Amino acid sequence: MEEKSYTRIIEYVKNQIMNGEIRIGDKLPAERELSESLGVSRNSVREALRTLDIMGVISSQHGAGNYLTGNFEKNLMETMSMMFIMNQINYEQISQLRLGLEIQAMMLAIDHITEFQINQLESIVSELEHGTEENNVVLDKQFHYVITLASKNLLIIDILQAVSDVMDHFNNDLRKEILGTKESKMKLHEAHSLILKSIKNKDKELGREALYKHFSVIDEKLSKITNNNAKKLD
Repeated sequence: MEEKSYTRIIEYVKNQIMNGEIRIGDKLPAERELSESLGVSRNSVREALRTLDIMGVISSQHGAGNYLTGNFEKNLMETMSMMFIMNQINYEQISQLRLGLEIQAMMLAIDHITEFQINQLESIVSELEHGTEENNVVLDKQFHYVITLASKNLLIIDILQAVSDVMDHFNNDLRKEILGTKESKMKLHEAHSLILKSIKNKDKELGREALYKHFSVIDEKLSKITNNNAKKLD
């Protein structure tokens, strides 16, 4: 009975969204109101709202209520994190997914990128050449994020951000290791410059080649990390 009531709350929220009664940023009715209007227990309401919060559909703000947010990136990140912890996926598979998505993001970005975003990329590439290791870690993330945003594909944006968060969560020193050696830093700078050139010239083939060049550096580091971890377990 409780499971049926719990499902009723979720269906109610879904229908409200589809009918345009609730939009992103809107506050949901209070727990008591939902309980009385739908004829379900307060416990069922709380359980449904907790599930919607975990899913990223709503955000529960203590003392302020529940708001529709559509923050699905959070749920994607948690799901991939659990898959990683349970050894269902590994660094190599995450990198493969990221490469595929970044290539598609690049193709779409070339078609949709704005002049302002191109200027952002030019500024980042310039700073990357002379920046400190710590600053370059931030700049590298910004560079790829600008391109991802330029794709204008929300699925790609959310999934790539979740992938990036998972990589940083389980190995937050990876970017530092990649950017820490002179050779890797030089290779990445060449790749970033080629990526920028491909976007400015709308050259999708060059963009693809540049991304493969970029990820060859990352995969080399990931391979070393995987091998080192394997040796520790032996």
